[in-house]
Amino acid sequence: MIGRVLAIAGNTYRENIRDKVLYNLILFALIMILSSLALGKLTLGNETKVIVDLGLSSISIFGMLIAIFIGIGLVYKELEKRTVYALLAKPVHRYEWILGKYLGLLFTLLVNLAIMTVGLALAMLYTGQIDAGGYLRLLPAVYLIFLSLALITALALLFSTFSTPALSALFTFFLWIIGHFSRDLLSFGELTESAAVRGLCRILYYVIPNLSNFQIMDSRSVIQSADYFQPVDPVAILLATVYCIVYCTLLISLAVSIFMRRDFK
Repeated sequence: MIGRVLAIAGNTYRENIRDKVLYNLILFALIMILSSLALGKLTLGNETKVIVDLGLSSISIFGMLIAIFIGIGLVYKELEKRTVYALLAKPVHRYEWILGKYLGLLFTLLVNLAIMTVGLALAMLYTGQIDAGGYLRLLPAVYLIFLSLALITALALLFSTFSTPALSALFTFFLWIIGHFSRDLLSFGELTESAAVRGLCRILYYVIPNLSNFQIMDSRSVIQSADYFQPVDPVAILLATVYCIVYCTLLISLAVSIFMRRDFK
């Protein structure tokens, strides 16, 4: 089983790195990171903070776009080309195929994040105002971004098992936006006088992915400054990891369940 899943993951990764859209998104992300150098020059004493904040935001946004644009076509593209028919005719289970596709895209995201992180680190190095520990503190921030992208990838893969790429991208993008404001949704429910609305908001709070769990680090955690330094909380990172694993497991299980019920005859 593991060998088949890894083989599918490796093949998925090789297919993804041939996608021209992928290179365009990485290029735009690096341009955004480098442009932070110019924007940093316009600030008074906050150059490094602007570079780190804009760099992490660029990695997160363009990583999300990569996850959506590639994830929505993982299943639909194989169905359109009918390559899945020949593959499933072999001794490969459908859940192995879904899991392999997911792992292949995760590895693609990991490589892309590494490239963009190196670009951000070079921009930080250019300023010469960050100590060596700042580069190490950058890694947990990128790790949290990777967790959020792993969740978005699972969402895109789930939608791709039963919907078209356009609708899958739309659904995933909307949930990505709502996921950043899920706590506000819960607060809105607490303020309303309607018990039904309060209950609905609470249900949506627990059902919709809470992406704010992965927004616990920014420039305050990377740049060691007496003014606004915020130390990294390892417990919060651990809880975010557990949340991501549990939520992704549920999404992938649901995707497998839907895919198992599809008729390819």
